[in-house]
Amino acid sequence: MEESGQHSSSSWTAKKNKLFENALAIHDKDTPDRWQSIAEAVGSGTSVEEVKKRYEILMDDIRVIESDEVLLPDYLTHEISIINKEINISNEVKSTSSHQHFRSISEKAEFYRERDREMARSDSSFKIILGSSSMARRKILAEMGYEFTIVTADIDEKSIRKEKPEELVMALAEAKADAIISRIRSTGQFEEDDHATLLITADTVVVYEGRIIEKPSDQEEAREFIKGYSGSHAAVVGSIFVCNLKTGTKKGGWDKAEVYFHDIPDEVIDNMIEEGITQNVAGGLMLEHPLTLPFVEAVVGEADSVMGLSKALTEKLITEALL
Repeated sequence: MEESGQHSSSSWTAKKNKLFENALAIHDKDTPDRWQSIAEAVGSGTSVEEVKKRYEILMDDIRVIESDEVLLPDYLTHEISIINKEINISNEVKSTSSHQHFRSISEKAEFYRERDREMARSDSSFKIILGSSSMARRKILAEMGYEFTIVTADIDEKSIRKEKPEELVMALAEAKADAIISRIRSTGQFEEDDHATLLITADTVVVYEGRIIEKPSDQEEAREFIKGYSGSHAAVVGSIFVCNLKTGTKKGGWDKAEVYFHDIPDEVIDNMIEEGITQNVAGGLMLEHPLTLPFVEAVVGEADSVMGLSKALTEKLITEALL
């Protein structure tokens, strides 16, 4: 189905729009090669000029939507979360408009849920501890506007086994939280005060042909994983666990995304192995790396979920843990 809205193009398909959306989320910094990288991710001979034009159209539509002149088109629901910060729309205007239009009860509910998340983000009365050494998770949480400290968990992940990937990632994230809480209490690293402290832990696995894949044990296993993805697809299942250390409230959840790959040449796989980007990541899969990204055909789901921390789920759990 072709996208709808004020602007349309017969050559800009729904698939292209999804690829554009994912690439825009990944390449969210104004770097010299940003537009070229997005054009390459969209593929099918898409030019830099086309993606820039599509971006301009998107910006125009968002400005019209935020001025309350039209209803929200379906294809913009995800892009708005990416672009809002670039057009500097104030939270006050977004949350207090008395002329907000809703097409359904579920859309109205989501509007107020998002308002609650923004209020939680702006609330300076809580602190965050990120229980992860992952650079990708640090980057995502910082992009969300949060300041945080790092405390890592020292657990034997291999000793925790579950048959279902969803159960496994939830069990691992909770085990990391328990280990960090025990460490904090034993060392007195964080003293209790009037502010709530939220501990966020996470875990990710890849599921390929029904098999749960964690971090590769060596280079040969990493090579096996990536050769399997080539020309195929894999699922990424990620969990997030948020614990309010002041109240004891614990909230957790998981989400899933599908990643579809073009054929990955052996020499590119060799380069990935040599650069070490396949180590210390679930399934040897680092979606955002320049060696990987050109061979990603599409992501069905959130790109940040594949990178290790779903922004939407994180916001939801933070809000719930503060209630």
